[in-house]
Amino acid sequence: MSPLEAAQAALAAEHAAVYGYGVVGARLGGDRQAEAAAAHAAHRARRDALGRTVRDLGGTPAAAAAAYALPFPVADGDAAVRLAAELEERVAAVYADLVRASGGAARRDAAGALREAAVRAVRWRGSGVAFPGLAERS
Repeated sequence: MSPLEAAQAALAAEHAAVYGYGVVGARLGGDRQAEAAAAHAAHRARRDALGRTVRDLGGTPAAAAAAYALPFPVADGDAAVRLAAELEERVAAVYADLVRASGGAARRDAAGALREAAVRAVRWRGSGVAFPGLAERS
């Protein structure tokens, strides 16, 4: 996978995460809602940065879809927490690909994004995996 392809895939995952956190935030209250709002803001910032990265690599940033299919119904807070963990695991997987495809500062940025997604996934799920972003690729 080229750096541009990996950046486009990460951008697409960030678009989906931004959408997904809109659903998550609507189903949570209190501290968890604040946590969802912070994650939503983080994914918006990463999405915007990836748009610049794609342009810097000579591409046209992929646009967000009008809506995204959720992996399961999200009717309550428990399902919203599961969705948040799933979103973070999916984002970690594409950042693992971006780490493999890039070098230098871009690789450090992708590794930082992977780490942030893995930490958020652990917070939402309550447990983690040994190599975040790689389990999904096996």
